[in-house]
Amino acid sequence: MRYSIRGLDCPDCAAKIEAELNKIPGLEQVKINFTASSLDLPPDLIGLARAAIERVDSGVRLEEGAKAALLEAGQKNHDLLRIIVSGLLFILGIILPAAWPGPSWSWAAIALFAPAYLLVGGPVILKAAKNLLRGRLLDENFLMTLATLGAIAIRQLPEAVSVMLFYAVGEYLQERAVDRSRRSIAALLRLQPEYANLRINGDTRQVDPRQVAVGQVILVKPGEKVPLDGVVLEGVSFLNTAALTGESVPRKTQVGERVLAGMVNGQGLLTVKVTKPFADSSLARILDLVERAGERKAPTEKYITKFARYYTPAVVGGAALVAILPPLVLPGALFSQWLYRALVLLVISCPCALVVSIPLGYFGGIGAASKNGILVKGANYIDSLANLDTVVFDKTGTLTKGVFRVSEIIPRAASAEEVLAAAAGAEVYSNHPIALSIREAYREMHGGAPVPDRVEEYREIPALGVSAVVDGHRVLAGNDRLMHSMDIPHEDCQAAGTRVYVAIDGVYAGYLVISDEVKGDAKEALRRLRRLGIRRTVMLSGDDADVTAAVSQHLGMDAFFAELLPEDKVAAVEEMERELKGKNRRGLAFVGDGVNDAPVLARAEIGVAMGGLGSDAAIEAADVVLMEAAPAKLARGIGIARRTRQIVRQNIFLALGIKVLFVFLGVLGVANIWEAIFADVGVTILAVLNAGRTAKS
Repeated sequence: MRYSIRGLDCPDCAAKIEAELNKIPGLEQVKINFTASSLDLPPDLIGLARAAIERVDSGVRLEEGAKAALLEAGQKNHDLLRIIVSGLLFILGIILPAAWPGPSWSWAAIALFAPAYLLVGGPVILKAAKNLLRGRLLDENFLMTLATLGAIAIRQLPEAVSVMLFYAVGEYLQERAVDRSRRSIAALLRLQPEYANLRINGDTRQVDPRQVAVGQVILVKPGEKVPLDGVVLEGVSFLNTAALTGESVPRKTQVGERVLAGMVNGQGLLTVKVTKPFADSSLARILDLVERAGERKAPTEKYITKFARYYTPAVVGGAALVAILPPLVLPGALFSQWLYRALVLLVISCPCALVVSIPLGYFGGIGAASKNGILVKGANYIDSLANLDTVVFDKTGTLTKGVFRVSEIIPRAASAEEVLAAAAGAEVYSNHPIALSIREAYREMHGGAPVPDRVEEYREIPALGVSAVVDGHRVLAGNDRLMHSMDIPHEDCQAAGTRVYVAIDGVYAGYLVISDEVKGDAKEALRRLRRLGIRRTVMLSGDDADVTAAVSQHLGMDAFFAELLPEDKVAAVEEMERELKGKNRRGLAFVGDGVNDAPVLARAEIGVAMGGLGSDAAIEAADVVLMEAAPAKLARGIGIARRTRQIVRQNIFLALGIKVLFVFLGVLGVANIWEAIFADVGVTILAVLNAGRTAKS
């Protein structure tokens, strides 16, 4: 069962809670989805899970979805009210000094500042005390408590209130910014259809999409979302696919065509036969991938998390030395003066700006990519996309449309009709796109009649072709290598397309020319990649060298490799990756259609499935899925990745730069606590807001 996590606004806290939950038998593999602020748990273990979360962070609660949303909204309103009342009391205490003619430490001052301090500081002190009992010493609650109690000890009550007030304001704004960053991905989750119009025995009723079985028929009315993957049985309409593919132009859909869950129907009524259960639908798989993308951390995230573990104790230790050593060593040094400077260091030591803004930056980048029809499976792949040096493309279905047609029939020892009939008969069981085009050509020649099934001893020969007995004659249909392997003399012909040689009873009968068309945006995609600094583009193909060379030259590729088996493609990619590492260059991406190229997609440093929406092989094997079969989407994805990385780096330099500056200013006595807390909270807010820019890429 899925539960919502209330009050979880820090990725580092999520990691600590997850580690504690994994200690419970039965929850060893549980994962917190920080992006969606949710957690999947068996209902019988909810009590143990809540106790574990309480041990880590008493401010985090586990609730059922709808209840959590109401409680979260109520808590935020309560927090805002506390901040407003505390702020008013603090302002009164500042602007009414006449109320106490003596020093600020008076009953009048306490009457205004103490309630202001407790309103915003009480929850912080309570959490610090609970965490202290659990052995969590150096968290932000402890640091704020120690700093403010130290300020009170040296009679700086207004500064103690200001620290807690600014901290509360910063936490509130941080929570709001986290919510905004989550919305870009939460918007995808709202794509999930609420119902399906199921047709049974002529009647139609609304049911949960999860209750619809494969093979059942549903109606999709105008304006409704398609609830499940299926094939159109009746109707013609235009579907809005923008939510899935990022493509704004509606796509015409008619009988026999596939529709995917999450698409929005236009004006026509569609009758659809369901081909996949809801859990296996394209939309369900995409939502699951997007939700879980945050589980794969980028190297920068891991570094910052590790850095924060050492940075905070180091600053606290430094603050203790600043408070103790100078009064013992320097003549005339006052303990209260150096304690104040130490408190400044404690305030500035909180690493919130880094541990919150950097994961949010990556979440925003993943959300922005999703809105553009680019599924990135984790923050680590955002970094990989940003660092590409070489892009390797498959040819068929990736750079070309993969829609083949027989453009020529060249007879030699038989008539053109006999050559086509023999090839179509031999290919009758094959699902290869070339085989489909040959059978389609046969149907066109014979007035729509299907290819007769008169085949015996059918055998596919990987990467070469097929062998079959058709009407008692042994037929071979395949490429040049098939003819050579069977020692059949044939011509070495030149043609603008793929050639399928046909031999009947060991005699070369002629060949077919199969044409494929280059995608309209392929050339522009390669130009964009070069403008982005991609040094080398390479094409791999199982097609023959002449066809591959022609496509490569047309597109302006830097290199190509032809007549490759699937294992040859893997070997070629491995060799290119070794060359890059040997030259200390950046990474390599392989872009394929996600079905035949699954082995190399899985092996490449970063695998990109082109047009793999709905393809299990694409979604499982690739690290990035382009939900529209458009090569230009890759350039868009790289642009988003680089902008995300740039914003993350800005946050690192901003946060560390300001903190280092104030550490020195605090030690020198130039910065006071007010300035330190303003700088700490201010830089956190700026960093979080800056991270939110990635969602607008």
